[in-house]
Order: sequence, then C-alpha cells, then structure tokens
Amino acid sequence: MPHPPIDPRIKLRHITCFLEVARLSSVVKAADMLNISQPAVSKTIQELEELVGTALFDRSRRNLMLTPFGDVFYRYAGTSLAALRHGIDAVRQSSAVTTVKVGALPTVSARVLPAAVEAFSLQGPNTRARIITGPNAYLLSLLRTGDVDLVIGRMAEPDAMLGFAFEHLYSERVVMVVRPGHPLLQEPEFDLSMIETYQTLMPTPDSVIRRSVDRMLFANGITNLRANVETVSNAFGRAYTRQTDAVWIISEGVVANDTAEGLLVALPVDTGETVGPVGLTTRTDTGQSVAAASFMQAVRTAAAKLRGLNLVERI
Repeated sequence: MPHPPIDPRIKLRHITCFLEVARLSSVVKAADMLNISQPAVSKTIQELEELVGTALFDRSRRNLMLTPFGDVFYRYAGTSLAALRHGIDAVRQSSAVTTVKVGALPTVSARVLPAAVEAFSLQGPNTRARIITGPNAYLLSLLRTGDVDLVIGRMAEPDAMLGFAFEHLYSERVVMVVRPGHPLLQEPEFDLSMIETYQTLMPTPDSVIRRSVDRMLFANGITNLRANVETVSNAFGRAYTRQTDAVWIISEGVVANDTAEGLLVALPVDTGETVGPVGLTTRTDTGQSVAAASFMQAVRTAAAKLRGLNLVERI
C-alpha cells in the first residue's frame, strides 16, 4: 500500500525552526539564529506540535529538551532536510563550484587538516573546502542536518553516534602542557598531585575528552584542582598558558606544533588511559559527493603520514 501523503500544512519553516530549537535547546537562541522574533518561533513550534499530534519539547525545565517523541522526530527531520540539501547540491554541481563542508575539532586542526586541505586544493579551481569549527555536539548536529558533509576529530560517545559511521585513522592521548621555565619542570621528582597548586585549564564538560580527563584525575586522587577555567579554544589556551603558570589539559594534536617548537612543554605524566580514536564521522543514510570523497582521501593520506605508515588507496 502506498504511504499516506504528508500533511500539506507542515512546511519547511516548521522543520527548520524545530531543528534549530532542538539543537540550541532555546527558543530565544533559535530566534536569533533564524533572524525572526521569539513569538514567531514559539508559534511555529506550537503549530508543528498540533499538526503531528504530540508534544515535541519538554517545557518543564529551564532549557527546552526533546520529549521521546521529539527525539524520534528530530532524527527523521534532520535526515529529510539533509537529503533535500544533497539533492539541491547535486543539481547545482554541474554548473557551480563544489564546496565540501568540513566540521573539524581542534585536535586535527594543527597536524592533519592543513596537509589535507593543501592536497585537496591542488585538485582544481572547481572545488573548495569550507572548514567549520566548534564543540563536538555542535558539529554532529550540523552533520545530522546536512550542514556539513563530514566531521574530523575524536569519536563521540556511543549515544551520540546513532545514524553515523566512524572511520578510525589514528589514536591520540591527552597531555598536560605548561610554558617553558615553569616551576613544575624544575621538580626533580615530579608527581601529578603537584598540579593542584596551579591553575588548570580544563576542557569544557561537553567536550569529547572531558570524561576521560575526569577519570584519569580521579584515578590518581586529584580532587582539588584550581580548574576555574574551562575552554576548548586553542587560541586562548595557548596564549594563557604561555603567559601564566597555568597547566593546560588538552588533546595532544592541538599543541603538537607548539611542543615541537618549544613554545609549550609537556609535563612528564603518563596519560595513556586517555588515548582515544581520531577519525572521520559521516552519515550512514547518505552517500558522499565525488568532491567529499576526494577530501576524505586527502585526510586519510595526511593521517597515514602522521602514523608513519604507507596508505593503501581505498577509492
């Protein structure tokens, strides 16, 4: 039997508005992002809930949270919008420059991404890369709605990977870095508990590495950190650490060039338990364009050089 037609009263504006409110957990923020009034956003969400016949958001909390029905609708709405965007892009590709939209976490920005972008740029003037950075949850939300073609970085927690595929490229640990000449570097018998004396820059609670960092610190009895600065900004972390006695806890890839050039120094800490996979995250329900597949191959090649291995061509 053929599927019943979609209610014609459900418009694209309903879907777009719903996805933004779900992504930001806020009517106010969604209104700013969509450049419409807050009452207009509220009315649009109410209309959609009436049309689908159920509440999509739990309004009992300060931030709007999806109900179980809303969570299901979010996944299908995101998939539908992404498919529509891919269709529009496919029609336009024959006459326009192809842009590969890449979500990149800071961990790959210093070592893997520059080489990949350089190699991809040599393929001709009809392709370009657009690099979008931000927290992992934000980038995955863009991937789910088709606003980016792929995400490069650490693998997210399993509950956030529904509908996504992950291709492991290499593994990476967390490091603790300080400025050259830091007092901790002069300690003849360094012990991890010594960092409690100094201000600590920690990854934000929603970052991919925060859980592994918390587990490592707790396992080593570190409970009194002066961790009153939380950041995933590599520019701020780098500047602040070089100007103060702060200890910066961050993914190794973010500061690899800094430590190689002697601008920052890693403390002699065994952080092996924080090792995690870094790779490519893509959608399972849509294929990649030729340009996106080419960019992914450039990333694989750059990652293989980082590992010091020979890459076997896979496309």
